[in-house]
Amino acid sequence: MSDVVIKVENLWKEYRLGTISHHSMVMDLQSWWARMRGKEDPNSQISSLNSHPSSEVDRFWALQDVSFEVKRGDLIGIIGRNGAGKSTLLKILSKVTTPTRGQVTYKGRIASLLEVGTGFHPELTGRENIFLNGAILGMGKDEIRRKFDEIVDFAEVEKFIDTPVKRYSSGMYVRLAFGVAAHLEPEILIVDEVLAVGDAQFQKKCLGKMGEVGKDGRTVLFVSHNMAAVESLCQRALLLDYGKVDIIDDAASVVNYYLSKGSSRSAECQYGRELDNLHFVRSFVGVDGVCPQSIIGLASPVAIVLDYVVPSAAKQVQIVCHLWSSRDVHIMTTADVDMTPEHLEIREAGHYRVRFNIPENTLAPGEYYLSFACGVPNVHLLDEQQGPAFEITDVDSYAASWSGARKDVLLALPLKWETKQLNL
Repeated sequence: MSDVVIKVENLWKEYRLGTISHHSMVMDLQSWWARMRGKEDPNSQISSLNSHPSSEVDRFWALQDVSFEVKRGDLIGIIGRNGAGKSTLLKILSKVTTPTRGQVTYKGRIASLLEVGTGFHPELTGRENIFLNGAILGMGKDEIRRKFDEIVDFAEVEKFIDTPVKRYSSGMYVRLAFGVAAHLEPEILIVDEVLAVGDAQFQKKCLGKMGEVGKDGRTVLFVSHNMAAVESLCQRALLLDYGKVDIIDDAASVVNYYLSKGSSRSAECQYGRELDNLHFVRSFVGVDGVCPQSIIGLASPVAIVLDYVVPSAAKQVQIVCHLWSSRDVHIMTTADVDMTPEHLEIREAGHYRVRFNIPENTLAPGEYYLSFACGVPNVHLLDEQQGPAFEITDVDSYAASWSGARKDVLLALPLKWETKQLNL
Protein backbone atom coordinates (compact mmCIF):
# COMPACT_ATOMS: atom_id res chain seq x y z
CA MET A 1 0.00 0.00 0.00
CA SER A 2 1.36 3.43 -0.96
CA ASP A 3 2.37 5.89 1.77
CA VAL A 4 1.17 8.87 -0.33
CA VAL A 5 -1.68 10.63 1.53
CA ILE A 6 -1.99 13.74 -0.68
CA LYS A 7 -1.44 13.77 -4.43
CA VAL A 8 -1.74 17.07 -6.29
CA GLU A 9 -1.84 16.80 -10.07
CA ASN A 10 -1.64 19.72 -12.53
CA LEU A 11 -3.53 22.13 -10.27
CA TRP A 12 -4.67 25.46 -11.72
CA LYS A 13 -6.78 28.12 -10.02
CA GLU A 14 -8.14 31.17 -11.84
CA TYR A 15 -9.78 34.24 -10.31
CA ARG A 16 -11.67 36.94 -12.10
CA LEU A 17 -10.44 40.43 -11.25
CA GLY A 18 -13.04 43.06 -10.50
CA THR A 19 -14.03 45.81 -8.16
CA ILE A 20 -16.37 45.93 -5.19
CA SER A 21 -19.79 47.23 -6.15
CA HIS A 22 -21.20 50.29 -4.41
CA HIS A 23 -24.62 50.00 -6.12
CA SER A 24 -27.94 48.73 -4.81
CA MET A 25 -29.03 45.16 -5.55
CA VAL A 26 -31.46 46.43 -8.19
CA MET A 27 -28.68 48.33 -9.99
CA ASP A 28 -26.35 45.31 -9.79
CA LEU A 29 -29.08 43.13 -11.37
CA GLN A 30 -29.61 45.73 -14.12
CA SER A 31 -25.87 45.77 -14.85
CA TRP A 32 -25.70 41.96 -14.88
CA TRP A 33 -28.67 41.69 -17.28
CA ALA A 34 -27.12 44.27 -19.60
CA ARG A 35 -23.83 42.31 -19.71
CA MET A 36 -25.73 39.07 -20.46
CA ARG A 37 -27.32 40.74 -23.49
CA GLY A 38 -24.08 42.42 -24.61
CA LYS A 39 -25.57 45.87 -23.94
CA GLU A 40 -24.00 48.95 -22.36
CA ASP A 41 -24.18 49.07 -18.55
CA PRO A 42 -27.02 51.51 -17.72
CA ASN A 43 -25.37 52.32 -14.39
CA SER A 44 -21.90 53.02 -15.75
CA GLN A 45 -20.70 56.46 -14.66
CA ILE A 46 -18.56 56.90 -17.77
CA SER A 47 -19.32 55.25 -21.10
CA SER A 48 -16.06 54.19 -22.73
CA LEU A 49 -15.73 53.16 -26.36
CA ASN A 50 -12.70 51.13 -25.33
CA SER A 51 -14.48 49.05 -22.72
CA HIS A 52 -13.70 45.33 -22.92
CA PRO A 53 -16.58 42.94 -23.53
CA SER A 54 -17.43 40.61 -20.66
CA SER A 55 -15.59 37.74 -22.31
CA GLU A 56 -12.32 39.71 -22.03
CA VAL A 57 -12.48 40.57 -18.32
CA ASP A 58 -9.04 40.44 -16.71
CA ARG A 59 -8.31 37.10 -15.08
CA PHE A 60 -5.60 36.10 -12.67
CA TRP A 61 -4.02 32.68 -12.28
CA ALA A 62 -3.34 32.21 -8.55
CA LEU A 63 -1.96 28.68 -9.17
CA GLN A 64 -0.38 27.34 -12.36
CA ASP A 65 0.26 23.65 -12.99
CA VAL A 66 1.09 22.75 -9.38
CA SER A 67 1.97 19.08 -8.80
CA PHE A 68 3.50 17.31 -5.79
CA GLU A 69 3.01 14.37 -3.42
CA VAL A 70 2.93 14.21 0.37
CA LYS A 71 3.64 11.00 2.25
CA ARG A 72 2.32 9.79 5.58
CA GLY A 73 4.23 11.40 8.47
CA ASP A 74 5.69 14.23 6.36
CA LEU A 75 6.00 17.70 7.87
CA ILE A 76 6.08 20.05 4.88
CA GLY A 77 6.54 23.82 4.97
CA ILE A 78 4.99 25.88 2.20
CA ILE A 79 6.78 29.20 1.73
CA GLY A 80 6.86 32.10 -0.71
CA ARG A 81 6.37 35.81 -0.94
CA ASN A 82 2.99 37.48 -0.32
CA GLY A 83 0.65 36.66 -3.21
CA ALA A 84 2.57 33.58 -4.32
CA GLY A 85 -0.52 31.35 -3.98
CA LYS A 86 0.14 29.68 -0.61
CA SER A 87 -3.25 30.37 0.96
CA THR A 88 -5.06 29.51 -2.27
CA LEU A 89 -3.31 26.13 -2.35
CA LEU A 90 -4.26 25.41 1.26
CA LYS A 91 -7.89 26.38 0.62
CA ILE A 92 -8.03 23.88 -2.23
CA LEU A 93 -6.38 21.16 -0.12
CA SER A 94 -8.87 21.94 2.66
CA LYS A 95 -11.81 21.75 0.22
CA VAL A 96 -12.79 25.36 0.95
CA THR A 97 -12.58 26.18 -2.77
CA THR A 98 -12.26 24.11 -5.92
CA PRO A 99 -9.51 24.18 -8.55
CA THR A 100 -10.17 25.47 -12.05
CA ARG A 101 -8.26 22.50 -13.47
CA GLY A 102 -6.40 19.54 -12.05
CA GLN A 103 -7.22 17.28 -9.12
CA VAL A 104 -6.26 16.46 -5.55
CA THR A 105 -6.61 12.98 -4.01
CA TYR A 106 -6.48 12.28 -0.28
CA LYS A 107 -6.22 9.41 2.15
CA GLY A 108 -7.52 10.16 5.62
CA ARG A 109 -9.34 12.85 7.56
CA ILE A 110 -8.25 16.47 7.09
CA ALA A 111 -8.36 19.20 9.74
CA SER A 112 -7.55 22.74 8.62
CA LEU A 113 -6.68 25.90 10.48
CA LEU A 114 -6.84 28.73 7.96
CA GLU A 115 -7.54 32.42 8.53
CA VAL A 116 -9.13 33.56 11.79
CA GLY A 117 -12.90 33.22 11.55
CA THR A 118 -13.14 29.94 9.68
CA GLY A 119 -14.14 26.59 11.10
CA PHE A 120 -16.33 27.70 14.02
CA HIS A 121 -19.94 28.84 14.23
CA PRO A 122 -19.85 32.25 15.95
CA GLU A 123 -23.15 31.79 17.79
CA LEU A 124 -22.12 28.46 19.35
CA THR A 125 -20.06 28.19 22.52
CA GLY A 126 -16.54 26.87 22.61
CA ARG A 127 -17.82 23.56 23.97
CA GLU A 128 -20.43 23.21 21.20
CA ASN A 129 -17.89 24.05 18.50
CA ILE A 130 -15.51 21.36 19.76
CA PHE A 131 -18.23 18.73 19.37
CA LEU A 132 -19.35 20.19 16.03
CA ASN A 133 -15.83 20.03 14.58
CA GLY A 134 -15.36 16.51 15.91
CA ALA A 135 -18.58 15.42 14.24
CA ILE A 136 -17.47 16.99 10.95
CA LEU A 137 -14.28 14.90 11.19
CA GLY A 138 -16.43 11.78 11.63
CA MET A 139 -15.70 11.25 15.34
CA GLY A 140 -18.24 9.95 17.84
CA LYS A 141 -19.23 11.80 21.02
CA ASP A 142 -17.34 9.41 23.28
CA GLU A 143 -14.17 9.90 21.25
CA ILE A 144 -14.54 13.68 21.46
CA ARG A 145 -15.21 13.57 25.22
CA ARG A 146 -11.93 11.70 25.77
CA LYS A 147 -10.08 14.57 24.10
CA PHE A 148 -12.19 17.42 25.46
CA ASP A 149 -10.23 18.30 28.63
CA GLU A 150 -6.93 18.08 26.75
CA ILE A 151 -8.19 20.54 24.11
CA VAL A 152 -9.48 23.04 26.68
CA ASP A 153 -6.29 22.82 28.72
CA PHE A 154 -4.14 23.35 25.62
CA ALA A 155 -6.19 26.36 24.49
CA GLU A 156 -6.28 27.90 28.00
CA VAL A 157 -9.97 28.90 27.64
CA GLU A 158 -11.50 26.92 30.51
CA LYS A 159 -13.28 29.98 31.98
CA PHE A 160 -14.84 30.82 28.62
CA ILE A 161 -15.64 27.39 27.24
CA ASP A 162 -19.41 27.98 27.56
CA THR A 163 -19.26 31.47 26.02
CA PRO A 164 -20.18 31.99 22.33
CA VAL A 165 -16.96 32.17 20.33
CA LYS A 166 -18.08 35.44 18.72
CA ARG A 167 -17.10 37.05 22.02
CA TYR A 168 -13.59 35.56 21.97
CA SER A 169 -10.55 37.66 21.19
CA SER A 170 -8.65 36.66 18.05
CA GLY A 171 -5.97 35.07 20.24
CA MET A 172 -8.51 32.96 22.19
CA TYR A 173 -10.19 31.96 18.95
CA VAL A 174 -6.96 30.75 17.37
CA ARG A 175 -5.88 28.90 20.52
CA LEU A 176 -9.13 26.94 20.62
CA ALA A 177 -9.19 26.37 16.86
CA PHE A 178 -5.65 25.00 16.89
CA GLY A 179 -6.40 22.85 19.94
CA VAL A 180 -9.38 21.32 18.18
CA ALA A 181 -7.53 20.76 14.89
CA ALA A 182 -4.47 19.18 16.50
CA HIS A 183 -6.10 17.06 19.22
CA LEU A 184 -8.97 15.48 17.31
CA GLU A 185 -6.36 13.30 15.58
CA PRO A 186 -6.86 13.94 11.86
CA GLU A 187 -4.56 12.07 9.53
CA ILE A 188 -3.71 15.36 7.79
CA LEU A 189 -3.30 18.71 9.59
CA ILE A 190 -3.20 21.88 7.47
CA VAL A 191 -2.10 25.11 9.18
CA ASP A 192 -1.93 28.55 7.59
CA GLU A 193 -0.14 31.61 9.00
CA VAL A 194 -2.86 32.15 11.63
CA LEU A 195 -0.40 31.38 14.44
CA ALA A 196 0.92 34.91 14.03
CA VAL A 197 -2.15 36.01 16.00
CA GLY A 198 -1.00 34.20 19.14
CA ASP A 199 1.73 35.30 21.53
CA ALA A 200 5.26 33.90 21.41
CA GLN A 201 4.62 31.32 24.13
CA PHE A 202 1.55 29.96 22.36
CA GLN A 203 3.35 29.86 19.01
CA LYS A 204 6.08 27.77 20.63
CA LYS A 205 3.45 25.45 22.08
CA CYS A 206 1.79 25.06 18.67
CA LEU A 207 5.06 24.28 16.92
CA GLY A 208 5.78 21.65 19.56
CA LYS A 209 2.35 20.10 19.06
CA MET A 210 2.79 19.98 15.27
CA GLY A 211 6.09 18.19 15.83
CA GLU A 212 4.29 15.62 18.02
CA VAL A 213 1.65 15.13 15.32
CA GLY A 214 4.39 14.33 12.81
CA LYS A 215 6.07 11.87 15.16
CA ASP A 216 2.72 10.07 15.54
CA GLY A 217 2.84 9.27 11.82
CA ARG A 218 0.36 11.94 10.78
CA THR A 219 0.95 14.57 8.10
CA VAL A 220 1.35 18.34 8.59
CA LEU A 221 1.31 21.06 5.91
CA PHE A 222 2.46 24.34 7.40
CA VAL A 223 2.42 27.77 5.70
CA SER A 224 4.63 30.33 7.38
CA HIS A 225 6.71 33.45 6.82
CA ASN A 226 8.91 32.40 9.74
CA MET A 227 11.84 30.68 8.08
CA ALA A 228 13.37 29.66 11.39
CA ALA A 229 10.17 27.80 12.32
CA VAL A 230 10.05 26.08 8.92
CA GLU A 231 13.64 24.90 9.23
CA SER A 232 13.23 23.61 12.80
CA LEU A 233 9.85 21.92 12.31
CA CYS A 234 9.69 20.69 8.73
CA GLN A 235 11.57 17.91 6.95
CA ARG A 236 10.75 19.21 3.49
CA ALA A 237 9.59 22.52 2.07
CA LEU A 238 7.86 23.70 -1.08
CA LEU A 239 8.52 27.16 -2.53
CA LEU A 240 5.73 28.80 -4.53
CA ASP A 241 6.56 31.71 -6.83
CA TYR A 242 3.83 33.46 -8.82
CA GLY A 243 1.56 30.44 -8.43
CA LYS A 244 4.12 27.89 -9.64
CA VAL A 245 6.22 25.36 -7.76
CA ASP A 246 9.74 26.76 -7.88
CA ILE A 247 11.45 24.03 -5.82
CA ILE A 248 10.54 21.23 -3.41
CA ASP A 249 13.38 19.71 -1.39
CA ASP A 250 14.66 19.37 2.17
CA ALA A 251 13.63 22.38 4.28
CA ALA A 252 17.11 23.86 4.80
CA SER A 253 17.91 23.82 1.07
CA VAL A 254 14.61 25.42 0.09
CA VAL A 255 14.85 28.14 2.75
CA ASN A 256 18.43 29.02 1.74
CA TYR A 257 17.41 29.12 -1.94
CA TYR A 258 14.45 31.38 -1.12
CA LEU A 259 16.58 33.74 0.95
CA SER A 260 19.24 33.90 -1.77
CA LYS A 261 16.57 34.96 -4.26
CA GLY A 262 15.32 37.62 -1.88
CA SER A 263 18.80 39.07 -1.42
CA SER A 264 18.73 40.26 -5.04
CA ARG A 265 15.92 42.72 -4.29
CA SER A 266 16.60 46.35 -5.09
CA ALA A 267 16.73 49.37 -2.78
CA GLU A 268 14.10 50.93 -5.07
CA CYS A 269 10.69 49.74 -6.33
CA GLN A 270 8.49 51.09 -9.11
CA TYR A 271 4.77 50.26 -9.19
CA GLY A 272 2.15 50.08 -11.92
CA ARG A 273 -0.34 52.90 -12.23
CA GLU A 274 -4.12 52.75 -11.71
CA LEU A 275 -6.40 55.41 -13.12
CA ASP A 276 -9.19 55.42 -10.58
CA ASN A 277 -7.77 54.01 -7.35
CA LEU A 278 -5.29 55.07 -4.72
CA HIS A 279 -1.95 53.54 -5.73
CA PHE A 280 1.80 53.54 -5.12
CA VAL A 281 4.25 55.05 -7.61
CA ARG A 282 7.73 54.52 -6.15
CA SER A 283 9.45 53.51 -2.92
CA PHE A 284 13.08 53.39 -1.87
CA VAL A 285 15.41 53.24 1.12
CA GLY A 286 18.59 55.20 1.72
CA VAL A 287 20.46 57.32 4.22
CA ASP A 288 19.49 60.83 3.12
CA GLY A 289 16.00 60.19 1.75
CA VAL A 290 17.13 61.46 -1.67
CA CYS A 291 19.01 58.60 -3.33
CA PRO A 292 18.33 54.83 -3.07
CA GLN A 293 21.03 52.97 -1.15
CA SER A 294 20.96 49.25 -0.45
CA ILE A 295 23.86 49.02 2.04
CA ILE A 296 23.56 51.18 5.14
CA GLY A 297 25.91 51.40 8.10
CA LEU A 298 24.75 50.58 11.61
CA ALA A 299 25.52 54.16 12.72
CA SER A 300 23.34 55.71 9.97
CA PRO A 301 19.57 56.18 9.97
CA VAL A 302 17.45 54.26 7.46
CA ALA A 303 15.30 56.69 5.47
CA ILE A 304 12.17 55.13 3.95
CA VAL A 305 10.36 57.03 1.19
CA LEU A 306 7.07 56.21 -0.56
CA ASP A 307 5.35 58.15 -3.35
CA TYR A 308 1.64 57.54 -3.94
CA VAL A 309 -1.38 59.03 -5.69
CA VAL A 310 -4.83 59.87 -4.33
CA PRO A 311 -7.04 60.20 -7.47
CA SER A 312 -9.91 61.96 -5.68
CA ALA A 313 -10.36 63.51 -2.24
CA ALA A 314 -11.01 60.87 0.41
CA LYS A 315 -11.25 60.48 4.15
CA GLN A 316 -9.46 57.93 6.32
CA VAL A 317 -6.68 57.23 3.84
CA GLN A 318 -4.01 55.18 5.60
CA ILE A 319 -0.50 54.18 4.49
CA VAL A 320 1.02 51.21 6.31
CA CYS A 321 4.61 49.92 6.23
CA HIS A 322 5.80 46.52 7.47
CA LEU A 323 9.45 45.71 8.21
CA TRP A 324 10.65 42.11 7.77
CA SER A 325 13.91 40.29 8.34
CA SER A 326 15.52 38.25 5.57
CA ARG A 327 14.04 35.14 7.21
CA ASP A 328 10.54 36.66 6.98
CA VAL A 329 10.25 37.49 10.67
CA HIS A 330 7.78 40.37 11.03
CA ILE A 331 9.64 43.00 13.03
CA MET A 332 7.48 46.10 12.96
CA THR A 333 4.37 47.78 11.54
CA THR A 334 3.92 51.53 11.35
CA ALA A 335 1.30 53.79 9.73
CA ASP A 336 1.31 57.42 8.66
CA VAL A 337 -1.64 58.14 10.96
CA ASP A 338 0.08 56.81 14.10
CA MET A 339 1.57 60.21 14.96
CA THR A 340 -0.64 62.41 12.76
CA PRO A 341 -4.27 61.23 13.19
CA GLU A 342 -5.48 64.45 11.51
CA HIS A 343 -4.62 62.72 8.21
CA LEU A 344 -7.75 60.64 8.73
CA GLU A 345 -9.95 63.70 8.21
CA ILE A 346 -9.45 64.44 4.51
CA ARG A 347 -6.76 63.91 1.91
CA GLU A 348 -7.16 65.96 -1.23
CA ALA A 349 -6.54 64.51 -4.68
CA GLY A 350 -2.91 64.64 -5.75
CA HIS A 351 0.56 63.11 -5.58
CA TYR A 352 2.02 62.57 -2.11
CA ARG A 353 5.35 61.58 -0.63
CA VAL A 354 5.78 60.12 2.85
CA ARG A 355 9.10 59.64 4.60
CA PHE A 356 10.13 58.30 7.96
CA ASN A 357 13.41 57.21 9.52
CA ILE A 358 14.44 54.16 11.48
CA PRO A 359 17.00 55.69 13.87
CA GLU A 360 20.66 54.72 13.70
CA ASN A 361 21.82 51.89 15.98
CA THR A 362 18.39 50.24 15.92
CA LEU A 363 18.56 47.29 13.52
CA ALA A 364 21.24 44.64 13.96
CA PRO A 365 23.55 43.86 11.01
CA GLY A 366 21.67 41.76 8.46
CA GLU A 367 19.29 41.92 5.51
CA TYR A 368 15.80 43.41 5.70
CA TYR A 369 12.93 44.27 3.38
CA LEU A 370 9.76 46.33 3.45
CA SER A 371 6.19 45.88 2.30
CA PHE A 372 3.46 48.52 1.99
CA ALA A 373 -0.32 48.63 2.08
CA CYS A 374 -2.74 51.52 1.72
CA GLY A 375 -6.39 52.28 1.28
CA VAL A 376 -9.61 53.65 2.64
CA PRO A 377 -11.28 51.16 5.02
CA ASN A 378 -14.46 49.56 3.62
CA VAL A 379 -14.10 51.47 0.33
CA HIS A 380 -10.89 50.49 -1.46
CA LEU A 381 -7.91 48.53 -0.18
CA LEU A 382 -4.67 48.02 -2.07
CA ASP A 383 -3.18 44.58 -1.56
CA GLU A 384 0.12 44.47 0.26
CA GLN A 385 2.95 45.36 -2.13
CA GLN A 386 6.56 44.27 -1.92
CA GLY A 387 8.90 47.11 -1.09
CA PRO A 388 12.65 47.73 -1.31
CA ALA A 389 15.34 45.75 0.50
CA PHE A 390 18.48 46.85 2.29
CA GLU A 391 21.38 45.54 4.35
CA ILE A 392 22.69 46.88 7.66
CA THR A 393 26.45 46.50 8.06
CA ASP A 394 28.76 47.09 11.01
CA VAL A 395 32.52 47.29 10.64
CA ASP A 396 33.45 50.20 12.90
CA SER A 397 31.75 49.61 16.25
CA TYR A 398 33.39 47.82 19.13
CA ALA A 399 30.69 45.14 18.99
CA ALA A 400 31.67 44.25 15.42
CA SER A 401 34.74 42.42 16.73
CA TRP A 402 32.56 39.87 18.52
CA SER A 403 29.55 39.85 16.20
CA GLY A 404 29.20 36.07 16.55
CA ALA A 405 27.60 36.64 19.94
CA ARG A 406 24.88 38.64 18.19
CA LYS A 407 24.09 36.10 15.51
CA ASP A 408 20.41 36.04 14.42
CA VAL A 409 19.43 39.00 16.62
CA LEU A 410 17.28 41.74 15.06
CA LEU A 411 17.96 44.79 17.22
CA ALA A 412 21.16 46.58 18.18
CA LEU A 413 19.77 49.24 20.52
CA PRO A 414 22.40 51.34 22.35
CA LEU A 415 21.08 50.87 25.87
CA LYS A 416 22.58 52.79 28.76
CA TRP A 417 24.20 50.54 31.35
CA GLU A 418 24.97 51.73 34.84
CA THR A 419 27.68 49.96 36.83
CA LYS A 420 28.69 50.56 40.42
CA GLN A 421 30.63 48.61 42.98
CA LEU A 422 28.69 47.33 45.97
CA ASN A 423 30.23 47.60 49.41
CA LEU A 424 29.21 44.28 50.93
